[in-house]
Amino acid sequence: MELPPTELPRGTIDVDLHPMVPGLAALSPYLEPIWRDQIAMRGMEGFDTQSYPPRSPKTVRADWRPETGPPAATIQQLRDQVLDPWGVSRGIVTPLYGVQLVFNEDMANGFTQALNDWTRAEWLDADPRLAGSIILPMFNPEHAVAEIERCAPDQRFVQAMVLVMGETPLGRRHNWPIFEALVKHDLPLAIHAGSTYRNPVTSLGWPSWYAEDYVANQQAFQSMLASLVTEGVFVKFPTLKVVLLESGVSWLPAFLWRLSKGWKGVRFEVPWLDRSPIEVVRENVRLSVQPFDAPEDAETVKRIMDHLGSDEMLMWSSDWPHWQFEGAPKLPPGIGPELARKICVDNAMATYKRFAQETVA
Repeated sequence: MELPPTELPRGTIDVDLHPMVPGLAALSPYLEPIWRDQIAMRGMEGFDTQSYPPRSPKTVRADWRPETGPPAATIQQLRDQVLDPWGVSRGIVTPLYGVQLVFNEDMANGFTQALNDWTRAEWLDADPRLAGSIILPMFNPEHAVAEIERCAPDQRFVQAMVLVMGETPLGRRHNWPIFEALVKHDLPLAIHAGSTYRNPVTSLGWPSWYAEDYVANQQAFQSMLASLVTEGVFVKFPTLKVVLLESGVSWLPAFLWRLSKGWKGVRFEVPWLDRSPIEVVRENVRLSVQPFDAPEDAETVKRIMDHLGSDEMLMWSSDWPHWQFEGAPKLPPGIGPELARKICVDNAMATYKRFAQETVA
């Protein structure tokens, strides 16, 4: 028996919500004076990179775009469009704003702190159903660790977030203090689609079109995952959970097969990796289901789930306000009630320890 496509299980958790910062003025109250002053002194207008055109259909779903004013900018919009009508019990807000792209490390740190404080005050304080992501200033690992330590005492922050395309492969040893801090506070690392644009978004150079940029994220997730596995991040930090947001799903089984096959032939160069990458990823990596990049066919979805080899890897998301599906909330076709419960509730509860701690309390 399949779950009706418009029905989510009771207690559904939405792991990928994107409130949009309306502009630098919104962050100004949360900035230190030095950075607040520089907005005026430098004539800064904002950090919206326009990676995707603001009026394009994918950027904001048509029925979620207001007639006046910016989309996804108020708590009431989130309540009216997702939380209330869909009966979502908890939602994780992850603002995507260009503070992670700033070249000046001190400025990036200052604006990242302001963004996290804006999330806390404007969203987490406004609705008890919401949890947050600690946005990390990744170009300085010391700053990133300090931001984890600053925000982690607030139990409403349930993960930290970086973009998938950074300056260097994520598993490199200079990032290990960040993973250590996350494990210390039992926080997963969310890796979201997107680029800091330090490097071309494809291995061949810069593309010409948004469509190329969009699909290039899959290549980046593959390279990033290979880095984390082969560098030994999950050997050093076996309890670290990594959540891939907006990565897609259907690419993973074939990639893991190829990575594991290659590892068998050159495993002598990574002796710390003492088991198959397939096993490592199944244990430590989770994925959001939007976008679910497969045909709307129950048999195909069943094959993908069989190839994943685990019913614990997927977590539900709306990707609000992006246009990943139309109308009522959707699960992939062929998902029965038991699996739907795991995808929508149980897997998130197991991944985000702070949710489970709230339940116990």
